[in-house]
Amino acid sequence: MANTIKQEEIDTLRKLIKDVDTAMLTTATDEGLISRPMKTQEVEFDGDLWFFTKRETNKYREILHDKDVNVAYAGKSYVSVRGRAEIVEDINKKKELWSKAYEKVMDTTYDDPTLILIKVKAEAAEYWETGNFTKKVAFMYKRMTGQETDSTDINETVELDRN
Repeated sequence: MANTIKQEEIDTLRKLIKDVDTAMLTTATDEGLISRPMKTQEVEFDGDLWFFTKRETNKYREILHDKDVNVAYAGKSYVSVRGRAEIVEDINKKKELWSKAYEKVMDTTYDDPTLILIKVKAEAAEYWETGNFTKKVAFMYKRMTGQETDSTDINETVELDRN
C-alpha cells in the first residue's frame, strides 16, 4: 500500500539530505542505467531537487529521452529518491540558484545559454537511518503502517502524491 507523503515526511527527508553536498543522479541510457555525481543546489527541499549541468552532456540527452530518474544520497543516512526530471532553462531560476563558486567549477556564468537546470520532482523516497533519527523514524513507521520495527535498522518508503 502506497503512502501519500505528508509535510512531516518531507521535513524528515529534508533533514536527512540537507548536509549531503553530492548526490548520485541515475538516468537511463540505451545500454542501461548510469549514475554520476551531481552537486545538489542549496534550496529548501520541498519535494523538488535541483542540479546545474550543460546542454552538451549525456545526462541532458538521456533526460530528454527518458524522464524517470533516481537520486541517491549517502551521508549519516542513506536516501534514494525516485522522480521525474525536467529540463529548466528559466534565466531567473538559474540566477536564483547560482553562486560564484560555480563560475570556477563550471567555467561559465548563470546566463550562459548552454547552462541548464535539471529539476527532479520527487515521486517516492526510501531512506535508511541510524543514530539520532532512528527513534523518530521508527515511530513514523509504526504510525504509518501499524507495525512494530527494530529501531536499530530501519528503512522506509514513502510515496509522494504530487499530481
